[in-house]
Amino acid sequence: MDRIDPLGDLRRGEYCGKLRASDVGRELVLCGWVQRRRDHGGVIFVDLRDRTGIAQVVFKPDTAPAAHARAESLRSEFVLAVRGRVEARAPDAANPNLPTGEVELLADEVRILNTASTPPFPIEDDIEIDEEVRLRHRVHDLRRPCMQRSLELRHRLLQSVRRTCTELGLLEIETPNLTRATPEGARDLLVPSRLQPGSFYALPQSPQLIKQMLMAAGFDAYFQIVRCFRDEDGRSDRQLEFTQIDLELSFVGVDEILELLEEITVRGFRETLGVELERPFPRLSFAEAMARFGSDRPDTRIQLEIVDLSDVLAGSGFKVFSGAIASGGVVRALPVHDADSLTRGDLDRFESEAKNWGARGLAWVRVAADGSWQSPIAKFLSDAEREKIAERSSLRPGSLVFFGADREPVVCKVLGRLREALGARLERFDGRAWDPLFVVDFPLFKEDEQGQLSYMHMPFVAPLEEDIELISSEPLRVRATHYDLVLNGVELGSGSLRNHRSSVQLEILEALGYSEAKARDRFGFLLDALDAGAPPHGGFAFGFDRMSLLIAGGDSLREVIAFPKTQRMQDLIMDAPSRIDPEQLQELGLRVRLPRGEPK
Repeated sequence: MDRIDPLGDLRRGEYCGKLRASDVGRELVLCGWVQRRRDHGGVIFVDLRDRTGIAQVVFKPDTAPAAHARAESLRSEFVLAVRGRVEARAPDAANPNLPTGEVELLADEVRILNTASTPPFPIEDDIEIDEEVRLRHRVHDLRRPCMQRSLELRHRLLQSVRRTCTELGLLEIETPNLTRATPEGARDLLVPSRLQPGSFYALPQSPQLIKQMLMAAGFDAYFQIVRCFRDEDGRSDRQLEFTQIDLELSFVGVDEILELLEEITVRGFRETLGVELERPFPRLSFAEAMARFGSDRPDTRIQLEIVDLSDVLAGSGFKVFSGAIASGGVVRALPVHDADSLTRGDLDRFESEAKNWGARGLAWVRVAADGSWQSPIAKFLSDAEREKIAERSSLRPGSLVFFGADREPVVCKVLGRLREALGARLERFDGRAWDPLFVVDFPLFKEDEQGQLSYMHMPFVAPLEEDIELISSEPLRVRATHYDLVLNGVELGSGSLRNHRSSVQLEILEALGYSEAKARDRFGFLLDALDAGAPPHGGFAFGFDRMSLLIAGGDSLREVIAFPKTQRMQDLIMDAPSRIDPEQLQELGLRVRLPRGEPK
């Protein structure tokens, strides 16, 4: 029997972590890994672990001598099947820190299903492990209870989303993973074609254009939990391949889509954490979010807000301020009250950080107990300017105010990040655990760092109907139907209504520098689908990994992805990416040219 089936007649009767006092008297089989083994004067205790938790197994020489003899050879991470009877622990032996701590399994029979090499680190939560070591030994890392809990929560969220979308009438439709390169904000990952030498597929950054064609085809409510790929530099909140919840609906406006997103989010939190998010989610315009919080993904729990001083300081004798405004920039301030705990060393560190964020410097003023201003810039400000700054910033003794003077995007970035840093440093949160909101009314276009016209999110976003006439004449005034879902300062996803008329789509592409011929060469398949009679449609894409991270807690997406890449986008288990045999390259018609100094 053992040669056919290693378990034989030892079939698992219960998970380790499910044992309770109500199970006393049951005869059953537990299967799992040895967490630890202890020999107490001839009686051997083994903590047996599976993904649900730990159960104590007891081997006694007088009740099951053969099992006890085998237990003497057990070591950490051996894989076992144990038959026995559940017994109550003596009151003084119970472990109140374990859900299974009132009971134990008295072993009658044990089978060692596999031995194990010594693990590279303890299979426990409260230990410090270098992340590269964790990723190289991911099989052991995934055995840790915190990782098992995170991936279980991810599973439950996945099922909640699938169930909700299905109940709301959306159809789950798969889309191709081999498609063509399109401009969607990041580099494409390319796949060479053997049958069409010199041509490449692109792995999808998102199914954006394909789902628009589904709308044109009449599937008026689609969703997909889909793998996407972007060749981006690594960060804690970014991966080379990631999962998104992709949605698209026809014959809808912005309000209907936002209501759907609320429903998916509320149910997801309810069914995974038992948390009830308050509805409706607040809505902030892009302009208001940037003006008040310096970010289009604000955490409004932080009780600090930016104020605009451009009108107050346009004629200031302090040229840093007036010069920025004269050059088309702004002057804004971030007041921080009761800030006595911030030292001059703290201010110097914040100034250094501000320069890293793109500022030329960071001016500040501290209001002393007697109301006087302590600052290197105080002497450059007139009494009238001081009075207006104090009034608008609600300054009082103990207040500290930081100034940003530059182009508006730079000021927003610097003061927005400073606001987040100070909120954490001074614990200026309002007590809410969760802060969901929608940011709406984004601009359609923006200028890049070279002053060239670019798109804010992607070139397929529909403008407001009344702004279509501005596309060719005043593109920066065109408002988009774009919206973001933000939770606790994290962007969970983005969406918009799409261009369902090819004439509008062509006009947007032309504003971005595409001739009609080039636009049809790159996007002819989409334009043809729109011309076939596409309905008004729009959608959204949740960053599923980010949503899972928020629900599970943690600092990195690598905590909620089973086999993630490093920040250098390497898979340390599979040793990928790897070099390809010359024969395979030749078959694909490829030749590798390495940068100078790179080992061959």
